Amino acid sequence: MELIQNYISGGYATPRSKDRLNLYDPATGEVYGELVDSNSADIQDAVSSSKDAYASWSGLSFSERADYIMAIADEIDAQSDTFSELESRDTGKPLSLARSLDIPRSIYNFKFFAEHVKDFKFKLELQNDVSTNYIQRMPLGVVCCISPWNLPLYLFTWKIAPALVSGNTVVAKPSEITPSTAHLLGDVCTKVGLPPGVLNIVHGKGSTAGDMLVKNMDIKAISFTGGTSTGKKIFKNASGSFKRLSLEMGGKNPAIIFEDCNYELMLETVVRSSFSNQGQICLCSSRILVESSIYEKFKSDFCSKVSELIVGDPSKLDTEFGAISSEEHFHKIKNYMDLANKEGATVLTGGTVEKLSGRCAKGWYFRPTVLEGLSHSSKLNKEEIFGPIVTLQSFTSESEAIGMANDTDYGLSATIWTEDIDKGKRISDGVDSGVIWINTWLLRDLRTPFGGMKNSGLGREGGDDALRFFTEQKNICIPK
Repeated sequence: MELIQNYISGGYATPRSKDRLNLYDPATGEVYGELVDSNSADIQDAVSSSKDAYASWSGLSFSERADYIMAIADEIDAQSDTFSELESRDTGKPLSLARSLDIPRSIYNFKFFAEHVKDFKFKLELQNDVSTNYIQRMPLGVVCCISPWNLPLYLFTWKIAPALVSGNTVVAKPSEITPSTAHLLGDVCTKVGLPPGVLNIVHGKGSTAGDMLVKNMDIKAISFTGGTSTGKKIFKNASGSFKRLSLEMGGKNPAIIFEDCNYELMLETVVRSSFSNQGQICLCSSRILVESSIYEKFKSDFCSKVSELIVGDPSKLDTEFGAISSEEHFHKIKNYMDLANKEGATVLTGGTVEKLSGRCAKGWYFRPTVLEGLSHSSKLNKEEIFGPIVTLQSFTSESEAIGMANDTDYGLSATIWTEDIDKGKRISDGVDSGVIWINTWLLRDLRTPFGGMKNSGLGREGGDDALRFFTEQKNICIPK
């Protein structure tokens, strides 16, 4: 059985902990390996290694650090097929999606920040009649990056790249459900000669290893992506140390569809925004709000396209919809479906477990599901399911659409579909979401701020915001 170990001081470390976690292939439901469940000694080894490496790493020039980051990107690219296969195996997502989205974006995260750091203003000089002020941004020290299971390498690199390039050393913890690509990243770092201790990767449960990282006094910042309930625990546990926090959490994202939209483009995109990665993306559209004049047409066309999605073995290139990423999450989705039935929802398509044959007979598959007939107060319209269940609701006015969109504790993203761009901007002004797309979805300029409002997040990632988060300002004042 494969054993995934911690990556500490430039190599894979013999773990102090004797505890192990099983690793499952969601497509088959079978165990393929074991993961180290780190204890406090393992965590401290990683933190100490990062502390030891900080002075020399932060002493390098930006261009020298960027060269290392770019070399990592190039080596991931050279091994992209292997990375894609591991990502598909761990998550249950179609191999085609890992190849087209996850791994290319992971490579680009490194390349983007290697270039973006050159344009960022780390130093600023201000003159007046009596003094000269030099404002400098300095790295924080040892920082921690904690990433989720749904887009493992994509979101792992999204945090690590800006932290490293700005001069910090990093202790990173991937999800214990999907650790394989983070494990292989250790090999990549060794191969390109990244100095030992600059990036340490530790494994284990969030409730133990993750909690120890959050509470460690030598760690100066936590960048976390995951569920809102976990984010609240991190906020509470880090409060005593005044650590810097970036928390990107859940969403209950509306797609607002007006009758004057580009209908065919909208239809194709909303299918994708609802069910990509089995609906397991924090930006997925889970509440579809449709202007009443086109509601019946949309319902018919949408459900027809959703019912045609090919659910199957993630390793097959024609599969469009793979497995749910863990057995626990599979049962959570089933429980929400049971609740929908109790609340009298009308199942328009899906709503059932998908039984496959052959090697996937014991895998965790659930058909993409569209529901209607649920009230605004239904838990399925309020709570983040994070899976392939979406609800349909109709509206008759702009103000009603905005009110429905905002009727949630979340505020991560929204999509608005109208050919009237002024109307789109007007609706955007009223919707409480950190990221809003008009007539598109998941189109990203990495210079822009990314994050949510309300229970969806604290702080912003991306571009200058990420480099600001991972640095601290100091002002040096000299009299004239």
